[in-house]
Amino acid sequence: MKKGLEHYNSVLEGEIEPNYITTQKKPVDINLDADTSILWKKHQNPTDSEGSHTYLDLKTELAHRILKNCHLCEHRCKVNRLAKETGICKIPAVSRYSSEFLHYGEEPELVPSHTIFFQGCNFQCAYCQNWEISQDPKAGTAVHPKKMCEKIVRRKIEGAKNVNFVGGDPTPHLKTVLQILNNFNAQIPVIWNSNMYMSTQAMRLLDGTIDLYLADYRYGTNQCAQKLSETPKYTETIERNLLEANQQTDVLIRHLVLPGHIECCTKHIAKWVSNNLGKNTRFNLMFQYRPTHKAQKHPHINRTLTTEEKDRAHEIVMNEGLANLVG
Repeated sequence: MKKGLEHYNSVLEGEIEPNYITTQKKPVDINLDADTSILWKKHQNPTDSEGSHTYLDLKTELAHRILKNCHLCEHRCKVNRLAKETGICKIPAVSRYSSEFLHYGEEPELVPSHTIFFQGCNFQCAYCQNWEISQDPKAGTAVHPKKMCEKIVRRKIEGAKNVNFVGGDPTPHLKTVLQILNNFNAQIPVIWNSNMYMSTQAMRLLDGTIDLYLADYRYGTNQCAQKLSETPKYTETIERNLLEANQQTDVLIRHLVLPGHIECCTKHIAKWVSNNLGKNTRFNLMFQYRPTHKAQKHPHINRTLTTEEKDRAHEIVMNEGLANLVG
């Protein structure tokens, strides 16, 4: 079991290369026009010593093919985004972003963080704090991977410790993220800042490209997730993906505490993380909740947290022995 953020810090200090560079350099002997089943078989066992393509080329091609029958997230809408069909996230094949800048409001280890805010999200959170970005996928600027690479390099020169793909949520933009990573070569950690509602296929494609999962773990029951974010099979999906992420690289958990959801959500999440990811897991207990967007339609969350709720949430996390940071 990994401790803390050892991999991320090693990349940051230049002791090891970012995962995406290793994958970018790994050769695969495959025809990228081959049948999808053949590409997935090669992806599972890329043992070639030479080849005309790289493992990152293969991942990018597979992500492109998923867009024809989209199942990047666990909604599995199966729409053809390449033909401008859209599913729950309403995002077509072309990715758009609202902004990119050096962010100083992240966890201490991460700042300044070069955050790239993609438009659109696969969640429909009633209380979304970022609803202008998450609910309007057609706004913003179209992403040109090579131009975005230039921005990443410039931000690194300006002092960025990492590049942080966020949103909305980056999951519907997986192909674009892989294209970006396949077009530059910089010693900088890559962060996947996500609600972690990815499909198993998306998690496989992310393996070997990410240095830190900045993972949002919001609900302790499927009922809460469905009611407030319209996401079925939430807990089993998130927990499956967090276990996989923890095998791939470092994980930092964020938990936004919701009013009235301490015992049903915070308590389950803290216990699960402690038991399954380990007490050394970086756990950010976040008290920034405010009622916004459509929160007024849900009276029980149409308020801020009480002092008693904050104290109880902190007590729960401390009792589980987690490496906690109160955000």
